[in-house]
Amino acid sequence: MKTNDYVKYMTQTIVQYVDQPKEERKRLRTERKQAQGSLWYRWFGILPYVVYTEIKKRKKM
Repeated sequence: MKTNDYVKYMTQTIVQYVDQPKEERKRLRTERKQAQGSLWYRWFGILPYVVYTEIKKRKKM
């Protein structure tokens, strides 16, 4: 990608973001946050997350 193309892409992205209403930006931000996995899953993967949840469940019983 040439520098001119990159500047054009960034300009279009910024203009698109600024043109959105504030409520729309907030809604999209909250949707992205909800779509993310938990901190344990993102940092350590699925296996430690499963072990952690099992231990947590057993402590409640």
